[in-house]
Amino acid sequence: MSKLVILMYQSIYILYRLRIPFLPSILNIIFIRLLFSCQIGMGAKLGKGVVLGYGGLGIVIHKRVIIGKNVIITQGVTIGGTSKIYDVPKIGNNCLIAPGAKILGPVVVGDNSVIAANAVVLSNVPANSIVAGIPAKVIKENIKIEDYI
Repeated sequence: MSKLVILMYQSIYILYRLRIPFLPSILNIIFIRLLFSCQIGMGAKLGKGVVLGYGGLGIVIHKRVIIGKNVIITQGVTIGGTSKIYDVPKIGNNCLIAPGAKILGPVVVGDNSVIAANAVVLSNVPANSIVAGIPAKVIKENIKIEDYI
């Protein structure tokens, strides 16, 4: 199911990049938002191998977000901006974002990192680390991402 959502989004994104008016937005609303209960803003860049858990159920991704390769995003995750700040999150490669996590504002998540369930990330996350809590803090460093995926 996740691959279907990603494939549909990538197809719609191609139409968006070709500057076809209205059609990409309409298809995004019908297929991504209504059919899969997921919001991926037009313009979000998703790397190869991105997986949306449970078919993207409850996932919200801002239109300017950049997500690296092989990232696993589980249900109920929000990756977006904050009021009055233009920049949005950038997610590195090989990350795991657990259920209910929120990544907000001009945040950079380093490669091979884990965002714990229900964490609220408001500051940068170093590579090879686990963050948890509200607001999220580093609870473990120098991890091997293979142990968590």
